[in-house]
Amino acid sequence: MKDDKRAARAAEIEKAAYLILDAKGYEGLSMQAVARAAKASNETLYRWYGDKIGLFRALILRNTETVGAALARHKGADPLDTLAQVGPVLLTMLLGDRAVALNRAAAADATGQLGQALAEAGRGTVAPWIEAVMTRAMAQGQLGPGDPATMAALYFDLLIGDSQIRRVIGTLPAPDAAVIDHRAARALDHLTRLHPAQP
Repeated sequence: MKDDKRAARAAEIEKAAYLILDAKGYEGLSMQAVARAAKASNETLYRWYGDKIGLFRALILRNTETVGAALARHKGADPLDTLAQVGPVLLTMLLGDRAVALNRAAAADATGQLGQALAEAGRGTVAPWIEAVMTRAMAQGQLGPGDPATMAALYFDLLIGDSQIRRVIGTLPAPDAAVIDHRAARALDHLTRLHPAQP
């Protein structure tokens, strides 16, 4: 199957998976149910994703692609400008319906397997990208010295706060673009105040 056709087919399969997650939760998300909803064969799903956890991991990785693409667009750009542009993309992804569905599924899984997959494929994928931006910002004197991983963790805390958990438990509606932009700008402002550039 050609790459573009496979990508389109994968998007259909993943869309079907989200519809089932939304309607029936992770317990109702069987490979057979997804195959049936996507009009795909069981063999295709098992070949592409391996198993249900593999499908879940693929959904997470696909969700992070928007952040990776935003970072790629700003490769080599001013680090703080990169954070200014990528922050809203990251927050939109984290507070979006797909991330909410994935987090609800992980929270409902008593085995902890989904939470582990979410941590590895979600934050475990994105955090090194943000750490690299922090490293460049420090190297260029835009942020004071520190550990890039600690600085990235602080940035996540400032950006997200408790908004994702509030989205997951249904007490916070999906924020609009203005709210996202304001929160992202505030997070970056606080980060630069907490780690000011050295004279």
